[in-house]
Amino acid sequence: MLTSPFAPGSPIWVELSTPDTKGANAFYNGLFGWSLMSAGPDTGGYGMFRLGARTAAAAMPMPTDQGPTSWFLFFMTPDADATAKAVHQAGGSVVLTPMDVMEFGRMAVFTDSVGARFAVWQPRGNKGLDVVDEPGSLCWCELYTPDETAAYAFYRAVFGWETTSMPMPDGGTYRMMHPAGQGSETMFGGFVTLGTDPVETGAEPHWQLYFAVTDCDGTVAAAKKLGGTVRMGPTDIEGVGRYAKLADPYGARFAVMQGVDRDA
Repeated sequence: MLTSPFAPGSPIWVELSTPDTKGANAFYNGLFGWSLMSAGPDTGGYGMFRLGARTAAAAMPMPTDQGPTSWFLFFMTPDADATAKAVHQAGGSVVLTPMDVMEFGRMAVFTDSVGARFAVWQPRGNKGLDVVDEPGSLCWCELYTPDETAAYAFYRAVFGWETTSMPMPDGGTYRMMHPAGQGSETMFGGFVTLGTDPVETGAEPHWQLYFAVTDCDGTVAAAKKLGGTVRMGPTDIEGVGRYAKLADPYGARFAVMQGVDRDA
């Protein structure tokens, strides 16, 4: 499960690029109860999605002609410059070289060796998300990749990730990753081979984010009323929970997960 404080190599920040921050605020407020708070007058419209008094995500204005409407995942690094070197050595590419973000931290953007884009955050004043693994916050992520073996080799070289696999009902296995030396109880995501999920037909390699909810079916119904799109209706995974794939009114794709009640 996702935990904080964040270990090196674990998800630390999620950011929505959207052409309409006000419209996105209305959608995610209705869906998760988030409220968008400006990061300040010198941040170009950047804002924090707050769940009560805690930051659950962030939003950045992005005109449609400058980039896709999408969710973006950051991993924690203690040294963004060293990570950039590791990415290059592992066969990835540097999209945005390490740069300071005022006094808050240092970031960089990369593409992995098989085509998925991601970023890293070296925390200073901003230590990362305030809430994870609770309703209305990030709870899981999946890498959709054309080559799971190559992808794992890349991220192991860059972050030192370790993995655990579990059998799937279809006879296959699901490989899950966790930070180096942290144990399988800190698993935060899994690998999915592109082409095995018909919902993602034609998709480029990407990271998909899951947000925790208490009622998957109710969340899907709310998304439709708020102008979102249901990409895949509520579906059960035995022993895990009930999930669905959605897109917001501007096309940003994400998923929601209602976990199994272990105390029931």
